[in-house]
Amino acid sequence: MLAGVRQGAVVAGVVAATVLAVPGAAWAHGVGGSSDTVGGFVWLGTKHMLAGWDHLAFVGGILLLAGEIRRAAKLISLFALGHSVTLFTATVADWHVNPVLVDIVVALSLVFVGVVGLRGRPKDWTWFAAAVLAFGLVHGLGLSTRLQDLGLPSDGMIPRVLAFNVGVEIGQLIAVVAMFMLGDVLSHYLPKLRNPRLSHGALIAAGVVAASILAFTSGGQALRPVQAEPAVGACTVRDRTETFPAGGGHPAKDFSEPGETVPATSFGHVIGDGYVIVNYRPDLTAEQLAQVRAFVTDPTAGRIVGGPAPDQTAAVKAVHAYRTATCNAVDIDAVRQFTRDWFADPRSKPAE
Repeated sequence: MLAGVRQGAVVAGVVAATVLAVPGAAWAHGVGGSSDTVGGFVWLGTKHMLAGWDHLAFVGGILLLAGEIRRAAKLISLFALGHSVTLFTATVADWHVNPVLVDIVVALSLVFVGVVGLRGRPKDWTWFAAAVLAFGLVHGLGLSTRLQDLGLPSDGMIPRVLAFNVGVEIGQLIAVVAMFMLGDVLSHYLPKLRNPRLSHGALIAAGVVAASILAFTSGGQALRPVQAEPAVGACTVRDRTETFPAGGGHPAKDFSEPGETVPATSFGHVIGDGYVIVNYRPDLTAEQLAQVRAFVTDPTAGRIVGGPAPDQTAAVKAVHAYRTATCNAVDIDAVRQFTRDWFADPRSKPAE
């Protein structure tokens, strides 16, 4: 069994990681950053796991519930196997799953672990191990949906996905060690955190709150099937998962140059008015940049704004309220067709 102080450490770590992270982080799967190298994807995976509070809270719940180091290692290995399988398969096979629905199920996995913990450790661990594997498969789908948003190139995709997965496992290992270290400190100064029921209750509360936030702020997206279209030129079109901060007005100009600050809140405002947002990688060649600039500033093209996206791997992304065109090369004809299709849609018309 885990020694008393160690178990108290796990409890404290789970409570701290869960309670402190939930309020502003229901959407926990964004993969920030980009890289042109395979090795860089190891860092992206590590960073994503360390920022993924729901993954870490689930792992912490398993550690607490297992009670034994050997059993905990087996269960976490099953979880890692599950999310590795679906991360690789869904990304390479280009599966399109509903990211909001996946995130809700991930949040509910915390509720599951918390409820099991309150009822007491299972006498037969077989069914619980199967559930951990199943939730691992779902967590992997969450990782895949966000990794695909980076616009992975078809050339060299598999090494990048494998490198990202290695980074995820490194991040998970770092987090487990950090959880014990943080827990040792917290349980020393806050001995009440050694009560396992507090941790299980925190997991349940975190899962319910996160799932509720996701369900009520998605505008029904969790219930809509994901639609994917064949590639158009160098672009692939799918349901939008990108978010933009609110609170701005209309941007002062339609096109922001490389090195200029993109008015993200303004983009968040105009996307609700039926605009198309064109984000481009700032290291495009002068000729490619000129093509993007000419398209965005063309008065006959429609309601379009654009700017650089330093954390973007794809050459160009065009986004409207419902769909995203991810282009691994600058294909203005494909982007133009994407915008024309949107402006022909009655939903693109701004409210009177």
